[in-house]
Amino acid sequence: MRITSIQLEIQDRPQAENLAEALLQVDNAPPSDLLVLPEIWTVGFFSFDRYRDESETLNGKTVSAFRDMAVKKACYLHMGSFVEKEDNNYYNTSLLLSPSGDIAARYRKIHLFGYRSREQQILTAGSGIATCETPFGVVGLTTCYDLRFPELYRMMVNQGTTMFLVSSAWPAARLEAWQLFNRVRALENLSFLVSCNCAGANGADRYAGHSFIVDPLGNILAEGGEEGEYVTDDIDPALTLKARKEFPALEDRVYYCAK
Repeated sequence: MRITSIQLEIQDRPQAENLAEALLQVDNAPPSDLLVLPEIWTVGFFSFDRYRDESETLNGKTVSAFRDMAVKKACYLHMGSFVEKEDNNYYNTSLLLSPSGDIAARYRKIHLFGYRSREQQILTAGSGIATCETPFGVVGLTTCYDLRFPELYRMMVNQGTTMFLVSSAWPAARLEAWQLFNRVRALENLSFLVSCNCAGANGADRYAGHSFIVDPLGNILAEGGEEGEYVTDDIDPALTLKARKEFPALEDRVYYCAK
């Protein structure tokens, strides 16, 4: 199968322009079985003052446009995340859309970022993991800061996950940590990991780019640079089960009980 991570370059501009640019980039992406976009590209992660005013429901124009695009591209489309409004709550929500345009999985970011960020003040944390059966295996959805919490990924592995999809707006200031976590989360779980990080900036806050496709042994198959681009590679989804059979570390886990 072919995977393409669409590393969008964030700019401070109206949401309608961001939507138009994202749809154009998806439409021009190379033929792929799976397309992945970054975190809160609709307004830019660091544009906290815009979160509430430019939030949308699952029936809003952004989700509707991407459902149509998934059908047009005839592929699974991880549309990245956006600020979802439900009643009086706001969530950092990512969706995986099927080739028929259906919502195959919805994930609300569990670990909200509080370090020099207003995400925890504005948004409500999600309460459940999101995994989904696809023709290329069970995929699990996570978002950015989640990478620092390995227990979340292990829980998804316990549900049969063989590929992690990570939507992110990781800053350039912590690029080395981003590069490390992408490889470690794949290696320790013997799973593919596909990340899509933002490029560009919101004002003085620059994003790291460097989206990844990592195999179950922690090898980097593809890595983006600092600018907007397509990060793509052909993979064999069967490699996950092969790797787990040849090196059965997951079967050797010992569960400890607190005394």
